[in-house]
Parts: sequence; C-alpha cells; structure tokens
Amino acid sequence: MKKKINLAAIAILAAGVIVGCSRAEQPQAAQPNLAPVPNTPLQTNQQNPESLPTPSTLVTARSESVQQLLSTRKCQGCNLRGADLDKIDLNGVDLSNAILIDADLDETNLSNANLSGADLTDADLGKANLTGANLSRANFTKADLEDANLSNANVTGTTFTGADLERVIGLRH
Repeated sequence: MKKKINLAAIAILAAGVIVGCSRAEQPQAAQPNLAPVPNTPLQTNQQNPESLPTPSTLVTARSESVQQLLSTRKCQGCNLRGADLDKIDLNGVDLSNAILIDADLDETNLSNANLSGADLTDADLGKANLTGANLSRANFTKADLEDANLSNANVTGTTFTGADLERVIGLRH
C-alpha cells in the first residue's frame, strides 16, 4: 500500500499539481540557465553557442596543440589530456600550466623543460628525462615516475601524492 501512495505522490508532483492550490498559487519550477556560453576555440558550431565540444573536436584541438608544441616548442596552458608523447625529444619545451592528465610521456626527454604549474595527474613518465626541468607547482598526483631522472629539477611546491617514485633519480626528499 505504501508503494502505491509513493507512486501516486510522484505522479502528482510530476504532473505539477499541488492539491488545494489554484494554478496561480502553485510554485514555479526553476528555469534552467540558458545564457549563451562564451565562444571557445573548441567550439565549432557557431550557430548554437550552447553546444558542447564533441569528442572529435577535442581530439582535433589536442592534435593542434601537439602540432603547436612540436613546431614552436611552446604550448603554455594547452590541453594535452591523454596525448601520446612517448619517446619524443621535448628538451627545453615550455609546457607551463599545461593539462597533461593521463598523457603518455614514457621515455620522453623533458630535460630543461618548463612544466611549472602543469597538471600531470595519472601521467606515465616512466624512464622520462626531467633533468634540470622546472617542475615548480606541478601536480604529479598518481603519476608513474618509475626510473625517471629528476636531477637538478626544481620541485618547489610540486605535488607527488600517490605517485610511483620507484627508482627515481635525483629527487631530494
């Protein structure tokens, strides 16, 4: 019996009827905020500013960021989430404030790179060369840094919570 009452109550609420109230007295449902979303580089549909980026748009944007990084050696604040950059020579690149969550940087040469403020959560940096890199304020939460070389790297304010630091070279505790 209790189930039937609950279902009836749900049906009444879903219909927007409150017993004993005239239509004018019924509370109005909150209206969704449909304000236009500011135009971003990831949006491709200019006719509908509320549209969200599609997975293919995100992949295209990431590919463009990788191309920018490889050609200019700079990609400050770029979204490189999940990018495959393993075994690439990125010596001296500027990836400050970049998003490198889940990125594959296995055996990548990042010596003298600027990764200050970068988010490398869950990134794979196994055997990466980070000699002399600026890692200040970077986030390596749950990152794989096994066998990485951090000799002379700036790790001021860097987060290594849950990171695999097995056989890391040059990290001062």
